[in-house]
Amino acid sequence: MAERSSTGLLMMMLDPSPAIAMTLPAEVREKLAELELELSEGDITQKGYEKKRGKLLAPYIPQIQGVDPSLQIEHRIQTSSQVAPPGSKQNKPRVVNSRDERFRSDLHTEAVQAALAKYKERKMPMPSKRRSVLVQSSVEACTPPDTSSASEDEGSLRRQGRIASSSPYQAHPSVEHWFNRVIQGSSTSSSASSTSSHPGGRPHHTTNTTSASAATVLADLMAHTQLDNHSAPPDVTGLSERSVHAERPQVASVRGLPRGYTHTSVMETADGVPVNSRVSSKIQQLLNTLKRPKRPPLREFFVDDFEELLDVQQPDANQPKPEGGEMRPLNGEPLGVVTNWPPSLLASLQRWGTTQPKSPCLTALDNAGKPVYTLTYGKLWTRSQKLAYTLLNKLSTRNEPLLRPGDRVALVFPNNDPVMFMVAFYGCLLAELVPVPIEVPLTRKDAGSQQVGFLLGSCGVTLALTTDACQKGLPKAQTGEVVTFKGWPRLLWFVTDGKHVVKPPKDWHPPIRDASNEIAYIEYKTSKEGSTMGITVSHSAMLAHCHVLTQACGYTEGEIITNVLDFKRDAGLWHGILTSVMNRMHVISIPYSLMKVNPLSWIQKVHTYKARVAVVKSRDMHWSLLAQRDQRDISLSSLRMLIVADGANPWSISSCDAFLNVFQARGLRPEVICPCASSSEALTVSIRRPPEMGVPPPGKAVLSMSGLSYGVIRVDTEEKLSVLTVQDVGQVMPGALVCVIRVEGTPYLCRMDEVGEICVSSSSTGISYYGLPGMTKNVFETIPVTSSGTPISDRPFTRTSLLGFIGPDNLVFVVGKMDGLMAVSGRRHNADDVVATALAVEPMKFVYRGR
Repeated sequence: MAERSSTGLLMMMLDPSPAIAMTLPAEVREKLAELELELSEGDITQKGYEKKRGKLLAPYIPQIQGVDPSLQIEHRIQTSSQVAPPGSKQNKPRVVNSRDERFRSDLHTEAVQAALAKYKERKMPMPSKRRSVLVQSSVEACTPPDTSSASEDEGSLRRQGRIASSSPYQAHPSVEHWFNRVIQGSSTSSSASSTSSHPGGRPHHTTNTTSASAATVLADLMAHTQLDNHSAPPDVTGLSERSVHAERPQVASVRGLPRGYTHTSVMETADGVPVNSRVSSKIQQLLNTLKRPKRPPLREFFVDDFEELLDVQQPDANQPKPEGGEMRPLNGEPLGVVTNWPPSLLASLQRWGTTQPKSPCLTALDNAGKPVYTLTYGKLWTRSQKLAYTLLNKLSTRNEPLLRPGDRVALVFPNNDPVMFMVAFYGCLLAELVPVPIEVPLTRKDAGSQQVGFLLGSCGVTLALTTDACQKGLPKAQTGEVVTFKGWPRLLWFVTDGKHVVKPPKDWHPPIRDASNEIAYIEYKTSKEGSTMGITVSHSAMLAHCHVLTQACGYTEGEIITNVLDFKRDAGLWHGILTSVMNRMHVISIPYSLMKVNPLSWIQKVHTYKARVAVVKSRDMHWSLLAQRDQRDISLSSLRMLIVADGANPWSISSCDAFLNVFQARGLRPEVICPCASSSEALTVSIRRPPEMGVPPPGKAVLSMSGLSYGVIRVDTEEKLSVLTVQDVGQVMPGALVCVIRVEGTPYLCRMDEVGEICVSSSSTGISYYGLPGMTKNVFETIPVTSSGTPISDRPFTRTSLLGFIGPDNLVFVVGKMDGLMAVSGRRHNADDVVATALAVEPMKFVYRGR
């Protein structure tokens, strides 16, 4: 009897009965519940839980005399091991300070998978929802006759040691009847088999009983939440699927709350689930979470009024479709063979610098239009040599040269100083460095310069060349050095003015090699997303492009050319810096600042210098029309080519026509206007050749805008408003192979009356995007195929991003660009067409100011 009393005191201290628990203050009971919740969630260890729980219960439970605390722990381990069901993996004694193994997600998933497997074997219907077997029962039906039990293999949040089954007492006779009532009230019939007792055995019950009414249901809900967090398969109503033991039948698990909660104060909450009113804040927060509705189906997120917007647009049955035959690749005229053609561009520079040193190369103008400096070919050769020697031999860090052949160098020069840029460009080429021309950064956090900084970083640029005036205008740090711009790598700035360069020794000569496939320079391009990419041009491609332009434009030695474009990139670089040196031409560079002050300046210089060629954009022609009334004694009769660099834009035709109407009376011939098309990747794609004297220029194409939106070509009449009038951009460049492919998907050849992307295969195009092999393969290594899938050539093609077609007389027509392509309701529109439409209307009648 004394031994039994001692055991009762032990169990009372470790797991107080409801009667003792009711005598505890409310805050103590709440702290006990929070402790058990923290233990179940793994926030504290078993040892910490025992220590804190003992401190809470010590003032309220009498001290036990003559009992060793270690015996109490051993007793808890024994009782917990007896509760574990037969065959459970948890029936071995656990180390007290180890984390409860039941909270491991892999063990839990294993148990659930085993239960699912038994369901499949028995071919029982799976439950459709995760619901507790006690949810639908009332408070009376959910209250067992003073007993509780627990199972180990269903993810319960209770600890093993809180259920003792070592007592030999028999269960209450109505326990089985009560469980049958619960099971019959449940929505899941498949769990009833686990609650029936074995015919030859009698069910047992635990020693320390509780009044687990709403508390069991709450713990059941908590366990289901734990299952959801583990992303386990659907629960099988939380009932154990273990085999029935002969001596102790397995009954349905009733998850219990921490002891100390009674059924005296019960309230209905969470959709009818009875819970205790004296619950902690954490448990109440969990209940509020469970009361929230589950995520609705995807379709319920949409309002029925907008269902028509979600439907896929069906193709119009009446839309026009291409009817012509498959186009054939178009070959340009053969590239002529020149007997005295130099093996490289640098060889041409050396030739003119030594044999024609007094010949003018480049004339720079100030903002008033007066010549500032004329660079001769001799000066260009000697100054480029000095810079090349200085870069290779006089710049060093820790007794090591700062630059080696093949390194990339940034060229930061303003648009009004073409002379210093030209010297720096050819100085880098002579030093076998790769120049990367960029714009001058205006502010420290300029958004555009951030993308340029990304390009410089990807190219590994460590040195920037600039002029003394430009370097003084850059933002400075407190130390006096140029600040590091946002997104830029750390650069060393070097001024290329004469006092900073060193004259090379007489025995030093720059290497003049034949044109190879090594990178000559990198030209940057900004995509429509705003990212900046570097397009590499090899020495052989640079030489071939100069050869192609010389043949197409008919350049000769000593010609004077007026350049209004940016000399650092695109056509301004190709005509005004590269091809001009190849042919010993004299370039008159018109700065952009001068064009703002005097839009007629380029026309005045054509008249003054009797220039044979002018390279402009349609905007320059438009501005000159607005200011031409002030000038009367101007003659353009010396021009044999007026190259319109942006002739591919739809609105360029109106500028060309208006310019011709005004200046034809001042010596401008109609056949002089030569639109051209170009792209950063393919360089010059096509250009209109100057026809024979007196031969009228080719006709215009009047196309249906509706047909173009479907990607087909339909000739219309000019009387309609829904037409687009475009001019040709000339013939294909010499030695090139051009085709038009589908815009999307596999690069199939287009039909004759179908609009597609123009592709060029030539030795005078760019070779890659620097550091972007994936994009390079897609753009620079395209293989067009016929409708049967046969490649049209073994040479790769370069995509130009120009949308157009091949018209009559093998003329190239461009109607838009890939960057400006907009797809609306299955039809394609071009941003350039929107601009052209806005420019075509009468602005004073249709467009309000500021709109």
